[in-house]
Amino acid sequence: MMANHPKLKAIVAATAATVMFSLPGQVFAQVLSAETLLQDLALSEPAEAASIDRELQALWAKSGSPSMDLLLRRGTDAMERGDLQAAAEHLTALTDHAPDFARGWYERARTYFAMGLYGPSVADLERSLALNPNDYNAIYALGVLWEHFRNPERAYLAYQRAKAIHPNHEEVSSALERLKPLAEGKEL
Repeated sequence: MMANHPKLKAIVAATAATVMFSLPGQVFAQVLSAETLLQDLALSEPAEAASIDRELQALWAKSGSPSMDLLLRRGTDAMERGDLQAAAEHLTALTDHAPDFARGWYERARTYFAMGLYGPSVADLERSLALNPNDYNAIYALGVLWEHFRNPERAYLAYQRAKAIHPNHEEVSSALERLKPLAEGKEL
């Protein structure tokens, strides 16, 4: 068969090289894009920040797999409907099949929090942040958990970290204002 197709080896090699290098390139482009957006976010005015935030959220919601994106959508849709058990099941399937996809861990952490499962929620947020340390919403959620655990100092530190990444995050700004007297003390 090779005698009939002398260029077959070259075609197969070119195809394999294209496939091998295209995936890391896409991942590299996504990381580069996120870094650029994060730099823009840190320097943006409030009106611009909302648009940049939407771009980042859309970027971070892409797993690179249509089936994993479907599991994410099913999980978040179930959570919006209030079907927390179904949300947890879809998001657990997602984290099982795509353990390096930070958004899956973050969304499951939100679901666990809504279910009152605070330990698993913290664990999932930590995993999400290990994969994407710049996810200011995950950092904010960790601050909310620390507040829930009545640890305003740790919550305040988490909120400060989120604010450093996204200076115009309204919930973070409100939380910092609310906790400032508890975390920094009152002036005499």
